[in-house]
Amino acid sequence: MYVAEGSVEDYHKFSGFHYRDSKQVAAVYKVFVLKRRDEVSGVILYKYPGLAYQRRREALGRVLIIQELNRDLTTIARVVVHPKYRTMGLGTKLVKDTLSLVDKPYVEMVAVMAKYNPFAEKAEMKKILESKPNPAVLEAIEKLRKLGFNPVFLSSEKYNRHQLRALQSASQVKTILRDLSKAVGIYRKRLLSSQKAYYTHQEFCHHVGRADIEKLAKMLRILGFLTQTKVYLFWKKHQS
Repeated sequence: MYVAEGSVEDYHKFSGFHYRDSKQVAAVYKVFVLKRRDEVSGVILYKYPGLAYQRRREALGRVLIIQELNRDLTTIARVVVHPKYRTMGLGTKLVKDTLSLVDKPYVEMVAVMAKYNPFAEKAEMKKILESKPNPAVLEAIEKLRKLGFNPVFLSSEKYNRHQLRALQSASQVKTILRDLSKAVGIYRKRLLSSQKAYYTHQEFCHHVGRADIEKLAKMLRILGFLTQTKVYLFWKKHQS
């Protein structure tokens, strides 16, 4: 198998095999594919980094200015291997073989599966820290469990729609979401899947109040992701 430069279209062909919504991917920097003869078996997507990230400071010991971010850093946003090629170590190969191809001295990655499958560490990325779920998120999940939701299945919008329709009213679910917003506001934008930079608690509650079952099912799916432990990894290019 060999690595070749790919395109965003290559990624979108594989996005259905990834647990996260492909629409959330933006600011793409480079895409590489892993091929077996002419067949694509995996895709890795690098993007331009976000401006503010506390964990980055822990990796470097300082804050990068905007010019340095654009010049020196890229973020691994997705690593997707075709299901029939999984358990073969191809995720590690995708990361390891492309780190030097992006032509950046620093590469970062935030991953959920890295807690259970250290493929990025095997590719010589260094684990900086693990972030635990916010207690307010766990409290919201517990409230949903008492309403009959199984936290294990929240990542399925189909399951969420079924459970929401089984309730006499979705008002209790909306109250749980409002309480979460009141306790911690950093998740409002993500739960609403919006491009807007910031939402007040009042604005968030307004959107939740108008949300139908389809919208609520998506919000619960995102809430389920917020319960996952994330691993922040960092790679520095060796100086010659």
